[in-house]
Amino acid sequence: MPCVGDWLNNPLSIVRGFFAQNVPNSDWEKKVTEYFKEKLKENNATNWVPSLNDVPVHYLKPNSLVKFRCMVQDMFDPEFYMGVYETVDSNTNARVLHFGKYRDVAECGPQQEIDLNSSQTVTLERQTFYCVPVPGESAWVKEISFFASQARVSPSTSYTPSRHKRSYEEDEDMDLHPSKQKEQHMGNNSGGDIHGCVEPKRLETEPPAGHHLISPNCSPPLDLNFPLPGEKGPACLVKIYESWESFKVNDVLEVYGILSVDPVLSIVNNEERDSSALDPMECMDTAEEQRVHSPPASLVPRIHVILAQKLQHINPLLPACLKEEESKTFVSNFMSELSSVRAELLGFLTHALLGDSLAAEYLILHLISTVYARRDVLPLGKFTVNLSGCPRNSIFTEHVYRIIQQLVPASHRLQMTVENMNHSRFIPHKDYTANRLVSGVLQLASNTSLVVDETQLEQGQLDTTGVCNVTALGNLITWQKVDYDFNYHRMEFPCNINVLITSEGRSLLPSDYQVHLQPQIIPPNMEEYMSSLLTAVLPSVLNKFRIYLSLLRLLDYSISDEVTKAVEEDFVEMRKNDPESITADDLHKTLLVARFLSLSAGQTTLSRERWLRAKQLEALRKARLQQQQQCVNGNEL
Repeated sequence: MPCVGDWLNNPLSIVRGFFAQNVPNSDWEKKVTEYFKEKLKENNATNWVPSLNDVPVHYLKPNSLVKFRCMVQDMFDPEFYMGVYETVDSNTNARVLHFGKYRDVAECGPQQEIDLNSSQTVTLERQTFYCVPVPGESAWVKEISFFASQARVSPSTSYTPSRHKRSYEEDEDMDLHPSKQKEQHMGNNSGGDIHGCVEPKRLETEPPAGHHLISPNCSPPLDLNFPLPGEKGPACLVKIYESWESFKVNDVLEVYGILSVDPVLSIVNNEERDSSALDPMECMDTAEEQRVHSPPASLVPRIHVILAQKLQHINPLLPACLKEEESKTFVSNFMSELSSVRAELLGFLTHALLGDSLAAEYLILHLISTVYARRDVLPLGKFTVNLSGCPRNSIFTEHVYRIIQQLVPASHRLQMTVENMNHSRFIPHKDYTANRLVSGVLQLASNTSLVVDETQLEQGQLDTTGVCNVTALGNLITWQKVDYDFNYHRMEFPCNINVLITSEGRSLLPSDYQVHLQPQIIPPNMEEYMSSLLTAVLPSVLNKFRIYLSLLRLLDYSISDEVTKAVEEDFVEMRKNDPESITADDLHKTLLVARFLSLSAGQTTLSRERWLRAKQLEALRKARLQQQQQCVNGNEL
């Protein structure tokens, strides 16, 4: 069991020790990073670090070590800080060196003053990211992560923060019985989602969900700038000291750092606002920019990062990095049962799609697809599926989304109504007054599943915003990019979003594969039928589905020269037999089906068998579309 001593509860004391031992040598910073890196490797010590995703800020000890799983929503301008500064005792004139790293406020004793003219002062630079919880993160991801971090006695339960709604005895009881705190976080599972996948219940003093929070010192509400409506969780100012150029907007990170919620920050910021209002020349920043970039720390805490890593995925059932030796064992063990998991998942999705096994096959391929490369502007690996033939204005599409939500780590359902198209903000844009990037619905993390429900579309007129939003959706699907609006120009941000379109007829939006639904089952009660599907699946089986879909996205894939030659010869024969309908685009699409069909079976190379199966699936899909078109034409006649 790792010692949860100073390194966890008081990490600044560890930093202070390295600084004192190594001044004026600059190696102390590397030694701090290495120390914490080694500590976090010991006996699953990462589970001992409280997470801002799970525990409300006011339950965490200021200046303690915390972690945060987040997406970089915006990057502010670099800021300068005093890396090393000197204080002078006004009584004894004694001089002491201090470090400014991992701090917002300088450390200064009662009789000490900072000597701003000292030759020992070192000015350094750090980068600030505005980070939000991963948009659309599924409830099951939050739940599993929460229980993993609370599996042992968490340091957060040993604090007694100031609260007003419980007595001291209740607090003491909570400290002695961490499970009670867990219950209070999670609520009663019986009233939650399927298999206890509930949204972790926030404690009574946590701010409510939504974009806006009322700051006690700001008259307008504070916009937390979440990309999706109704999101919960804290937004944080994450301060990076090393290698910040390796991170970019929309990256998903896990950061370990020192929590800063010093009330002095709010006082200083208010004083700056007041003084700048009296003398505009004192500060070049606008009041709105100060308000956005320096919000009250109680609402938007700061994390001074010691360690940060870009996450390949956010599925807590998988190892964070699959290249480590322990992870390879996990992968090989799972691969041994992969064929049975695939068969169960296919059966489950076939039932969900009303008995249509062909649509279920394509849905599996869609869910494991990912953009694996870009050739010029063309994204390779995108697999947008248009599931047409869905019942109009039915609860069917809503339940299909709920099932996908239970399988993938992050998702969002976009109801394509005229109202939503005309009034939603899809594209992020730059607000130059506040000097920040205002988020939009399409600012999503990689591998997010976006389900566009076109069955909700009714007659109406799209205004300018609506047309722009539909265009942005089309560009996302076709090019896997979103053009962010910087007023005077647009900047391309590449993305990797899995788009599934549900529609009655053929979608208005572009897609790679249109699969027309052919229900084999017509349930008398659709609500009851769809709801019973999830309740019938064992939690252990559901977890295997989740591992399966996330793991296969991360596997490498290749085609041997021998198979490549065979595919080329086969394509030439296909063109000879049907020169008008077989195109190069058909070859590309069939190769993509073959790729994900192989990966879905755990095979990282293309075999002759998988190629033939891919051709068969494509032939069935096209025949179904032709049949549907003939039916439509027949009805028109």
